[in-house]
Amino acid sequence: MRSLLIIKRLQVQNANAISGLTWGFPAVSNFLGFTHALSRFLQEKHDVALGGCGVICHQHQVQAYQPAGVGEYVFALSRNPLTKDGKTAPFNEEGRMHMQVSLVIECDFDSDDFDFDTDDDDQDIALFEQQIEQRLYRQRLAGGTIQHIQQVKFIPLQESLEKREKQCRKLMFQLLPGFALVDRSPLLAQHYQQLKQDNPEAEMLDAWMDFAALKFQAQPKVKEGEEITEDTPADWIYQPKPAEGWLVPITTGYKGISQLYEPGEVANTRDPDTPFRFVESVYGVGQWLSPHRIKDPEQLIWRYQQQDDWYLCQNAYQPEVTDNETPAAENQ
Repeated sequence: MRSLLIIKRLQVQNANAISGLTWGFPAVSNFLGFTHALSRFLQEKHDVALGGCGVICHQHQVQAYQPAGVGEYVFALSRNPLTKDGKTAPFNEEGRMHMQVSLVIECDFDSDDFDFDTDDDDQDIALFEQQIEQRLYRQRLAGGTIQHIQQVKFIPLQESLEKREKQCRKLMFQLLPGFALVDRSPLLAQHYQQLKQDNPEAEMLDAWMDFAALKFQAQPKVKEGEEITEDTPADWIYQPKPAEGWLVPITTGYKGISQLYEPGEVANTRDPDTPFRFVESVYGVGQWLSPHRIKDPEQLIWRYQQQDDWYLCQNAYQPEVTDNETPAAENQ
């Protein structure tokens, strides 16, 4: 990683808020797909490619409401267009949201690779940033429309590790207030092992639901010697998640459920020139962190990882541990 492309505070309207079984924020694959589309544009213009992408959320507003003012939320849906009979057509439920995010994109190139031929690095960078901004307004992010971009900044990274850490710290403070999404799926695997010790029939889904669900347990209010009955009053006590932090269920990629078909072998695919495979979503656990806790851009970046029939988005975040602390996962 030689440079960073920072896209500050993209205001996105009507982005997709549903991803598999999860809702409330687009899947990481949406942001990597957005980066990939921008990378293809740059390959044509300058013969350079972008790498992974980090995501920082500043604001979000899911288009949902409570029908009776209490209870479960439902998505605010539109029914258009009408059929020829003037009736509303059936449709699949679509959850939408407005959000403001910043993207931190890794670049394995610097200003010397730009094809502007101005012989001035600062001018080359300014032209590159302007070109990126103009292109972004022509793209969509998670199906949403980009309404506004505060700034596009191309920043060459310092070569010295010490200077790079100071540079990263300064950049992360510029992205406050907000929360960065990092991968904490190792917590899921470790919690699953603990469940297996207590219940050999426990499944990975049980462990994942401990991170995804809000759980309460009844604590009967009885005096010593009294018997608990159906009419016994109780206090409902919130059950904390298996580890500390703002942990959320996320979609992290796809798992193949069929063989890999040759191009054109399956009808009505999106790209008839590319091999095709049926897949199902893969789920993990993410964590929202304040950007000032990120010491190295590597901890923030999500990248594609493909092995056999697994197609995943992975992140190399490792929690910082002092000499007197033990990682939360080891305290399970």
